[in-house]
Amino acid sequence: MSRSLPVHDHLHDVHTVEDVLALVREHGGRVTTTRRLLLEALFEGPGHRTAEELAETVQATAPDVALSTVYRNLDELERLGVVVHSHLGHGPATYHLAEGAHCHFVCQDCGAAVEAPDELFVGLAQAARDRYGFEIDTRHFAILGRCADCRKTGSP
Repeated sequence: MSRSLPVHDHLHDVHTVEDVLALVREHGGRVTTTRRLLLEALFEGPGHRTAEELAETVQATAPDVALSTVYRNLDELERLGVVVHSHLGHGPATYHLAEGAHCHFVCQDCGAAVEAPDELFVGLAQAARDRYGFEIDTRHFAILGRCADCRKTGSP
């Protein structure tokens, strides 16, 4: 299965639900109640949520919205460069607004995720580009390890 390429490789200047809806219209998309509710959930909620968690929020207002509809909307918003997904360890993908994109450190013992500034990975990204011609997308980037609390407990 091939995925369509992003419309733009850069972040859009979107800071509100209405900004995103204008972008959707600009690219020929429709503004639906489901899309508006999903965007409200993304803008108002905590940063990293699964599609299932986002669907729960949407379904609290519109119970007939199917999980598959939420996934389709997330895919379209990602294609527009508004939303990114990350794989934080072994669980399901999480989604968050692209303007707040960052790398993650994920504890493989307790699952805690720590947001890490992109600047930490500038050297790695440059080395990957120089040595292998590979460009790292840090928005989807997670490094597994052990958090300070789990290291203190001394479990192997």
